[in-house]
Amino acid sequence: MYSTHACIFTRFIQFMTMELRMARGETSLRISAIVMLVLTACLVAFDTQTKVIMLSIEKKATYKDMKALRMLVYVTSAAAGYNVLRLCKHTTTVSCSEKINKGSNIYMAWILFLLDQMAVYVTFGTNCATLEGSMLALTGSEALQWLKVCNRFTRFCDQIGAAVLCGYAASILMALISTVSAYKVMRMYSPQRFLSLKIR
Repeated sequence: MYSTHACIFTRFIQFMTMELRMARGETSLRISAIVMLVLTACLVAFDTQTKVIMLSIEKKATYKDMKALRMLVYVTSAAAGYNVLRLCKHTTTVSCSEKINKGSNIYMAWILFLLDQMAVYVTFGTNCATLEGSMLALTGSEALQWLKVCNRFTRFCDQIGAAVLCGYAASILMALISTVSAYKVMRMYSPQRFLSLKIR
């Protein structure tokens, strides 16, 4: 009898230790993603450079000159805000896995997982669009008669390149967060019975 209680207590301690590690890991990933997303938005939004084009004609390059850069600022800002909200929810509410018998928890876990997935895909897609636009600014296009821009606005283009790298780093961090969300959803299901919730 004593050994049974000791075994149950040991398993409970192991489970709580794993839960604590996973919570700390998710929190650190979300904080890192927020930092990278805010850094991406700031690098793009505050990047300006003024050059003299001809004689006394000056041209100021800003993120508003290209729609992809504008979208990158909006999307990374929204993704950072979303991760801040998730971080607040994570620190103030009870984990979804604690009360598995209530149907609302499985729905909430699925909704949060899908929101994490959507945030990753939208951020990654916007970064790819920005990279494509930046490559056109870097190399130009003879077929479309677009001139190279980065040979004149070198510092501006360098800062945009750093922002795109930060955006991809944020996308990778958010993909890792999404795997944690997927694990939280899938562990609610029984490994023996297809699409059946575990019974505690």
